[in-house]
Amino acid sequence: MAKRPLMDSLQVNRRTEELINKAPNRYRITVQVAMRAKSRYYRDQEDHDNGMKPILQAIMELADEQNQPEILSD
Repeated sequence: MAKRPLMDSLQVNRRTEELINKAPNRYRITVQVAMRAKSRYYRDQEDHDNGMKPILQAIMELADEQNQPEILSD
């Protein structure tokens, strides 16, 4: 069984905290993370991708989108 790449837990905690602190509504951001992780989970099962866990990847993506909105404009 392939191992998942290690992710620095301090970085994940920091990014999660930033995401929640900048969000106008904690419930809504929690639901967004859950929905993105769920869709990524099913997509990764089809692709047989053994990368990072879907919930961690969703947190990182949303934090990036919130911190760097110019990423989405390209």
